[in-house]
Amino acid sequence: MVKGLYHYLRKAWKKPEKETLRNRMIEWRKSQVFTRVEKPLRLDRARSLGYKDKKGFVIIRIRLKRGGHKRPRPNKGRRGKRLHTRKNLKMNYKWIAEQRVERKFKNLVVLNSYQVGKDGVHYFYEVICVDPQRPEIKNDKTISWICEPKNKKRTMRGLTSAGKKSRGLRNKNPSNKSRPSVRAGGRKGK
Repeated sequence: MVKGLYHYLRKAWKKPEKETLRNRMIEWRKSQVFTRVEKPLRLDRARSLGYKDKKGFVIIRIRLKRGGHKRPRPNKGRRGKRLHTRKNLKMNYKWIAEQRVERKFKNLVVLNSYQVGKDGVHYFYEVICVDPQRPEIKNDKTISWICEPKNKKRTMRGLTSAGKKSRGLRNKNPSNKSRPSVRAGGRKGK
């Protein structure tokens, strides 16, 4: 059986070369928070998530700070309720990255994203965006669905893959109380 290019790219990303990755991240830390990239770094991952090398597709690398999602401790008073340090954020980092890109680039619609690296301070994601105004996108049958008005601000409504995972919608079990939403599930369960 002959294996193709994407198979070997996937295999290479499972154990990336540490020195190359370290040098890349040193460079990325110095760059802007949002950086437009010509080609995706993980071509196999981008292609599997719907990327095509044509006009209308834009790749944006985003730097995201890790941690900082714990509630601050109280500085006075005896309040046991306030002393916990559990993470209070229900959104994963990938979803946050997608939302920030959506807010920054208002003319683009986020399709999907994938992680390209992390260090002690930051996560780095590449977000695949689509320009719904381009004729190349409107005429492509596989991606023209994103041009419809109901697909505006998909990330803000948690409709991307990362958003659905955070909302607990990967499980299609009938007893899943988080479907169609957490609040509706509470009403439905009674």
